[in-house]
Amino acid sequence: MPSPTAFIPKLSEEQFQQQVIDLAQYHQYEVTYHNPDSRRSQAGFPDLVLISSSRRRALFRELKTEDGRVRPKQQAVLLAMVAAGLDADVWRPSDLRSGRIGKEMKGQA
Repeated sequence: MPSPTAFIPKLSEEQFQQQVIDLAQYHQYEVTYHNPDSRRSQAGFPDLVLISSSRRRALFRELKTEDGRVRPKQQAVLLAMVAAGLDADVWRPSDLRSGRIGKEMKGQA
């Protein structure tokens, strides 16, 4: 028997990103950085920087499809951000479906 997620259509990275941005705005985050063409930005910098002054939170997130690969430079930047005390990580569509993204935006993770 196929898993329940087998019937959920796959999201493109663009569709997933728009859903994350919509959710962030719902949770009162400003999308303070988003580069639609990562080839023109610093190598490894995350796709989104989300800041909520009301929640006093800043999230740095790399967005990947379920089978998308985190490149070594991306991993290195995320690890350096975490080491510096920043909230940096990778989100995938399954994190949206599981509620992880919403919880992290609320500071409940």
